[in-house]
Amino acid sequence: MKILVCISKTPDTTAKISFTDNNTRFNEDQVQWIVNPYDEWYSLVRALELKEANGGSVSCISVGKADYDPIIRKALAIGADNAVRIDAEASDATYVARQIAEYANDKGFDMIFTGKETLDFNGYQVGAMIAEAMDLPFVSTAHKLEVEGTTAKLDREIQGGMEVVEVEMPLVLSSAKDLAEQRIPNMRGIMSARTKPLEVIAATEMDSLTEVVEFSIPPAKGSCKFIDPENAGELIELLHSEAKVI
Repeated sequence: MKILVCISKTPDTTAKISFTDNNTRFNEDQVQWIVNPYDEWYSLVRALELKEANGGSVSCISVGKADYDPIIRKALAIGADNAVRIDAEASDATYVARQIAEYANDKGFDMIFTGKETLDFNGYQVGAMIAEAMDLPFVSTAHKLEVEGTTAKLDREIQGGMEVVEVEMPLVLSSAKDLAEQRIPNMRGIMSARTKPLEVIAATEMDSLTEVVEFSIPPAKGSCKFIDPENAGELIELLHSEAKVI
């Protein structure tokens, strides 16, 4: 089984968020970067489990500059066999998806994993766009995945419950919580990651279709007002005049 796992970097969840260049760029100063958890904990680990059960290889791919390399090395330390970095700024979801599809199109991958979203942009877009560009079936928000022969059986989240689907490989899927359990790289994995191949390739020439106009920080939460439970009239008045919800 030949599997490709898409890896992206995101700020640690404790990072202080601010913007530069007239609020058009994320301020990366003193930010600790991590592997996007949906890519690492669920996509990569489930891909490794499938390799361990069925044989084959697991490759990782990222679209980014040299600052992505430590993130990719962590994926190699967890167990990926090799990695590719497409040397370009990850300008928007469409650009990233098209670059990955261009690379993967003739490589014979049985599965391409993405996380369901990244923690910074929460776009839910890249997996579906890769599938569209490669004319492959796509299954989103997979919580369970089993493989029998050339058929993948997946449980995916839908409104109000779960849906079970069967898909012939190759396919693209996005991973959600519970697809696998997090693995911590051990010392042997960390050491071996230094010598595993990380190929850097030039990006395919293509235009970015979107640009950031402005980022903004959500307004600070206001203070709470506590109303005596015996004074329902005051509560109703505040909900009407200040909160404007009734």
